[in-house]
Amino acid sequence: MRHKAPDMNALVMIGTAAAYSFSLIATFLPHLLPAPAHAVYFEAAAVIVTLILMGRWMEARAKGRTWAAIARLIGLSPKTARVERDGEILDLPLAEVVVGDILHLRPGEKIAVDGTVTDGQSYVDESMLTVEAAAIAKNTGDTTTGGTVNGTGALTYRAMRVGGDMMLAQIIRMVEQAQGARLPVQDLVNRITGWFIPAVLAAAALTVAVWVIFGPAPALTHALVAGVAVLIIAYPRAMGFAVPVSIMVGTGRAADLGVLFRRGDALQSLQSVDIIAFDKTGTLTVGRPEMTDFILAQGFDGNTVLARIAAVEAKSEHPIATAITRAATDRGLDLPPAFDFTSHTGLGIAAQVAGQRILIGSARFMTSEGVDPAPLGKAAETLANDGKPPIFAALNGQIAAVIGVADPIKPGTVEAIAQLRAMGLRLVMISGDNKATAHIIAATLSITEVVAEVLPAGKVAALDALRATGESLAFVGDGINDAPALAAADVGVAIGTGTDVAIEAADVVLMSGDLRGVVGALAISRATMRNIKQNLFWAFGYNAALIPVAAGALYPIWGLQLSPMLAAGAMALSSVFVLTNALRLRWVGGPT
Repeated sequence: MRHKAPDMNALVMIGTAAAYSFSLIATFLPHLLPAPAHAVYFEAAAVIVTLILMGRWMEARAKGRTWAAIARLIGLSPKTARVERDGEILDLPLAEVVVGDILHLRPGEKIAVDGTVTDGQSYVDESMLTVEAAAIAKNTGDTTTGGTVNGTGALTYRAMRVGGDMMLAQIIRMVEQAQGARLPVQDLVNRITGWFIPAVLAAAALTVAVWVIFGPAPALTHALVAGVAVLIIAYPRAMGFAVPVSIMVGTGRAADLGVLFRRGDALQSLQSVDIIAFDKTGTLTVGRPEMTDFILAQGFDGNTVLARIAAVEAKSEHPIATAITRAATDRGLDLPPAFDFTSHTGLGIAAQVAGQRILIGSARFMTSEGVDPAPLGKAAETLANDGKPPIFAALNGQIAAVIGVADPIKPGTVEAIAQLRAMGLRLVMISGDNKATAHIIAATLSITEVVAEVLPAGKVAALDALRATGESLAFVGDGINDAPALAAADVGVAIGTGTDVAIEAADVVLMSGDLRGVVGALAISRATMRNIKQNLFWAFGYNAALIPVAAGALYPIWGLQLSPMLAAGAMALSSVFVLTNALRLRWVGGPT
């Protein structure tokens, strides 16, 4: 009041002080008041403060629940770790683990820190990161993440990141920052509150004046009751936390679903996007070549042919060769030794395996080596039409197989694209790949707009062109080359399985590589902003609508005047409603 900036607490202070001061005068200096006004309101002042404190206590309890997501994340970290020091294995507090320590992990234990497996084999439950139930196989050289749960195997791993550098600590920091964020809508609330408080004080003063001048006897008593009731009923406590409590619950629920809002304003911005642009490689697709087709010519055994092809490809470091070798390994095939390996640049490779000369390459390579690829010509044509350049293989001069290798679409991507389209969003694919391959992938996903053959800087230019109509745009990507586009978009969404550079440039991070997380992020954003609007409507509308009742508008009609104690109870009810409404966000569904 001294600084001429009264806040919501000023309303309660003035109201209760008026009631208490009037009661003191009526008790100890009654001669200063007219005889009909000798009423006391000690109980009103006490009950008003009691109800307000009770409302704040209920608010504190409810707010405690909004921190449940962070509490769960903190609870994921074990308190101790089994560390190898000087040949002994010791149980040490987590704070004493340092980078380079060798840690031992028993079946069923939580992994203590981020590290790299040095020995052992097991399956690890990483659902706290990926929100996927399937356990992930861990072998020597694989990474571990603190807080995840080991399966039935035993592992030894080297600590690579400890303390605040761990993935779990970074996630907790991001959730805390998001929950404490101020959305642009909060500025509007503050401006409204800045005008609302003086308006209420003026309304209370006017109410007292009208009752003193025109009210029935005892006019002063009626004026006091009405003035205090106006101040109490208009106390905009609910308006003050209508936005923060929804943010806290919404971002906490998002964390449960594997969606992290790195920047708080993204929670508001995401719900209003009109366009979502996707990078292709690593975002819509797996990001590495996989053998998708293996078609045999008549008279050949599949396992034998694939094992001998893979034996030759194992000599090459080309990504396609790696894909074929990985496919053979996944089938459990033993690869025989390969000799006399020869590479024919741009055409194919050749080697001797198990006494046979193996040729692998294009149709032109086969023809140049005297091998007729015609028996598998139709199959090769089908593969080419599907965007998979056919790779032929021949054994001792006989065409044996044609192989299709491609970057396959990620599981869940088709469903995610369909759901986003159903939300009324315009979907665009932006890729550095050639137009033919990009259009084939886009057609498979029913994406009609494609921008292909663009460099990283070209992606930013493509986003600017898409926004030329004034529409808001989100970009989803995962690689280093996506970082400029993620930063340039209105909302950048990074795949959590991508690079650190991409994640740092993004506003929203999906902890798993599943694009259905984009659907979940949009659902959370829209539900949270809808919840905030509901809270603000109730908090402001409820208070404003009851001010005339508190002022005594019903007295001339029915002879009813709102008691300040009932006004305090109604005000507390408003706060409880807002909190309860915000807590509904805890059950917002994720991607399906």
